[in-house]
Amino acid sequence: MIFENQKAINPEDLVKYAETLGLDMPKFKECLDSGKHADEIKKDIAEGQKAGVSGTPSSLIGWVQDDGKTVKAVKIVKGAQPYAAFKEAIESLLTPKK
Repeated sequence: MIFENQKAINPEDLVKYAETLGLDMPKFKECLDSGKHADEIKKDIAEGQKAGVSGTPSSLIGWVQDDGKTVKAVKIVKGAQPYAAFKEAIESLLTPKK
């Protein structure tokens, strides 16, 4: 729903979406109004921009690092793409360079 209406994600629109989805409205409004997740959202946006993400949806494809906790993103699939786009991106990483 949000991906289909990316230009309409202001608080009023989010409330409409929550109502459409049948969410617990008092809890939803309390969470939205509190701003308690704002810092985490800003952090996620900054990390995405640092990785080259410029919009949603975006999928990062890469390698798990030696620490087992982080992934080095080496490909970005931007937009709502079909399976073939993901397959091509993954196979390009698995195929040895000649």
